Amino acid sequence: MATEAKVDPMHQFTIEPMFGTDHLELLGYNIAFTNSALWMAIAAVALWIFVAGGLKRQLVPGRWQVAVESFTGFVDDMLEANIGKEGRKYVPYIFSLFMFILFANVLGLMPLGVVGVHPFTFTSHFTITGILAIISFAIVLIVGFAKHKFHFFSLFVPHGTPLPMIPLIFCIELVSFMVRPFSLGLRLFVAMMAGHVLLEVLSSFVIDGLNAMATGIGPVVAVLSFILMVAICALEILVAGIQAYVFALLSSLYINDAENLH
Repeated sequence: MATEAKVDPMHQFTIEPMFGTDHLELLGYNIAFTNSALWMAIAAVALWIFVAGGLKRQLVPGRWQVAVESFTGFVDDMLEANIGKEGRKYVPYIFSLFMFILFANVLGLMPLGVVGVHPFTFTSHFTITGILAIISFAIVLIVGFAKHKFHFFSLFVPHGTPLPMIPLIFCIELVSFMVRPFSLGLRLFVAMMAGHVLLEVLSSFVIDGLNAMATGIGPVVAVLSFILMVAICALEILVAGIQAYVFALLSSLYINDAENLH
């Protein structure tokens, strides 16, 4: 008798301790080395290798060097367009942020399950994307108050606001400003989680279809689901890049507010 596919779409997001560190504690806090930490380290090492390979500064650059310089130039152009000449000093941070998220998203889509390795997309956890958003938000606050002191609060009062409306507009703008790190982290987290859940659901359809080969509809469901999975994977690769770009772009726009009080 054919059995139904027992696929839990949410199991792929489970954070699990590794290498026997389950009960490792420091000051009463569990500091186990998890699959999430492992894939963050893998993404960081992969990014370091990628950048290091492009620092050869050959007179006739190879493809690797061109790739690194292209990404760097892309980030530099984005910052100059959104912040101006002052944006150049943020290239290392925005480049690292953009590439780290991009590597994390793409590594999580690698079909390594065929060799028994299960990639973990840590950007599908709000704790990770939230921390990245808070770092960007902290830079905005530090730069804003360091450069403009208390005049930074003028950011919450648009130029030309009628005097009676200033208290209301100030409160609305302040709340909108404080929500920024939440919305920034939530956007990336939701996009990555939704895509992986959809792929897991489709994989269960493929398994159920293969288990029901004796029926006429089973093979049809399996084939159609597999084709759709391939299409969704291609779309997810595009989403991985877009979400990294959106995160970096919004971070640069927020930094622009701190630099120029727009």
